[in-house]
Amino acid sequence: MTPLVSVVIPAYRCRDTISQAVDSVLEQNVPLEIIVVDDCPEEPVWEVLQGYDGLRYIQNPRNLGAAEARNVGVALAAAPYVAFLDADDRWRPGKLEKQLALLQRTGGVLCCTARELMTPAGEFTGRVIGVKERITYRELLKHNSISCSSVLIRTDVAKAVPMERADSHEDYITWLKVLKAYGDAWGINQPLLCYRLSTTGKSGNKLQSARMTFMVYRHMGFGWLASIGCFCSYAIHGVIKYVFAKRKGKT
Repeated sequence: MTPLVSVVIPAYRCRDTISQAVDSVLEQNVPLEIIVVDDCPEEPVWEVLQGYDGLRYIQNPRNLGAAEARNVGVALAAAPYVAFLDADDRWRPGKLEKQLALLQRTGGVLCCTARELMTPAGEFTGRVIGVKERITYRELLKHNSISCSSVLIRTDVAKAVPMERADSHEDYITWLKVLKAYGDAWGINQPLLCYRLSTTGKSGNKLQSARMTFMVYRHMGFGWLASIGCFCSYAIHGVIKYVFAKRKGKT
């Protein structure tokens, strides 16, 4: 069947987790293609993936970073929609089907979902970070509620607004640009993404993550004062997000 969704999975030193990610994609009840972009020539994951039929595997000649690895996958995407999934995260069944239905009903270009947090070891914490049904550009400036591994986006839009600025949160910059140019994003407030917390990635180092967030506003063209104002709002919302993340199944 002609794929409706091209799933782009950037891979970097993820031999222990990527099979779970791919398996969760294969549980989706929509026609799709899977594009794995291996960004670690020193520790390729091809041996782990040999048992999967029809999977497209690309190995970068050198480490390009997650942003450029995703861009490589998007450039190869043949379906009308692209979904991103990090190799240490996974989806729940029905995620793509629900997102496709919402975008087709609303005419939107980008949809995200709520997420349940996992420990670095992959154990569920029971903590869920929700999303609003509709996310405006102004709201997104205050707080990045769009988790990259939850995103389904129109392919033409993903190709028109590639990820860049690896010195900051490249996905956040992309969502801001998309919402500014194409209108609001749509959210499904169900934890259809299982998100693994990290102690080594960009988000794991809180000081580094804070600096990168500030650089997002500078890259978006804001002056120092405006950037400081946006960052303060972002920091407040970040504390609220994790401290008051509701327990699964409770209000």
